[in-house]
Amino acid sequence: MTKTPSNSAIYTLDGKISPLTAVPFGLQHILAMFVANITPIIIVAGVCGLSAADTAMVIQSAMIIAGIGTLIQLFPVWRIGSGLPIVMGISFTFVSLACVIGAQYGYGAIMGAVLVGGCVEGILGLFARYWIKIVAPIVAATVVTAIGFSLLTVGASSFAGGTGAADFGSAKNWILGTVTLISCIIFNILAKGYIKQLSVLFGLAVGYVLALFMGMVDFSAFSDVSAVALPKLIPFKPEFNMNAIIAFVLIFLVSATETIGDTSALAMSGLGRQVTEKETAGSIACDGFVSSISSLFGCMPITSFSQNVGLVAMTKVVNRYAIAAGAVIMVLAGFFPAIGTLLATLPSAVLGGCTIMMFGTIVISGLEMIGKCGFTHRNTTIAALSLSIGLGFTQLPEMFEIFPDIIRTVFAENCVAVVFVTAIVMNLVLPKDMDSK
Repeated sequence: MTKTPSNSAIYTLDGKISPLTAVPFGLQHILAMFVANITPIIIVAGVCGLSAADTAMVIQSAMIIAGIGTLIQLFPVWRIGSGLPIVMGISFTFVSLACVIGAQYGYGAIMGAVLVGGCVEGILGLFARYWIKIVAPIVAATVVTAIGFSLLTVGASSFAGGTGAADFGSAKNWILGTVTLISCIIFNILAKGYIKQLSVLFGLAVGYVLALFMGMVDFSAFSDVSAVALPKLIPFKPEFNMNAIIAFVLIFLVSATETIGDTSALAMSGLGRQVTEKETAGSIACDGFVSSISSLFGCMPITSFSQNVGLVAMTKVVNRYAIAAGAVIMVLAGFFPAIGTLLATLPSAVLGGCTIMMFGTIVISGLEMIGKCGFTHRNTTIAALSLSIGLGFTQLPEMFEIFPDIIRTVFAENCVAVVFVTAIVMNLVLPKDMDSK
């Protein structure tokens, strides 16, 4: 059998590549998601009143569990894992709910709810073949499009310096984000062969160097970093509050739909084919059970990262060994806190400059999926109404004031959840033969 050359192997799932090739591509994935991976922890920890030491400990554990979860996605264990180049990380989907639950019941209630909710999603994944057919291709395509649109504000916020930053929207952030974005584009145009797919890593490097000269990199956190640290098992005693559990289970269902969309988008944009039922089921199961394990180490849910789906869509690099190199870097960052601390010094504006185009690529992938489903009257109605309601209503969360707290928490500002529910209902209600009438 002829061996695949290393410069084309990165575009195949199981191509054999050298460590020198794998590491930069893996590092690119980690840098693209690192800040977004720790930001939810910082937000929720602040609301729950965790100390700086506890917050650092949770970030450390998050890197290890995210790395392990990514490896399970890449190389499935039994029926858990998709076998696709999916990168796992702390999900933003749960942030608003965790802030409410944490402020009302404490951080322990969050851990108990994540433990139970993760098991529920994991079990749903194992039995996905009994219910996955209600998520028709047009539903998945519409959800992918919604995920892309929902991430655009995340990219824009990072570009401006990060939500809540004292210098949000400052000239320095505009300069840093713009130079980073232009660097990515120029590298992608001028580089040859597979090297051009490292445009994001190049942009991050240029942006980071510029940030150093501009005095925008903060190294103060290194003063308290230990050389080696082990994660702590059950650092926070789980508390099983029924209100918290019910709310988190509902959000886990929303997260499962996002995972279906991410997995579908990755298979379509990266591999040029439809995702299989086995891959989707394994992906959902991995999200759920890894999230439950995450709670045992004091972390919030670990789910598939849409940011990295966008990176795959843009570069077409799907090699699982390259992504595995990134997963190993994440685990090392957890055991050696200095690595994670260094990566955390990456300014938000640099990340925004690199990710703004990646998130737009997810939107295009969703539209391509809708196109492959066919622009029939039925499909157009489902996609148009779902996106209109989901993206429109959640721009005005005060519309949901008449509903109970649980409904507002799940749907008021979560366009992906609203799009999914609307698309599911429309797909079930609209006549299958409406195009022939």
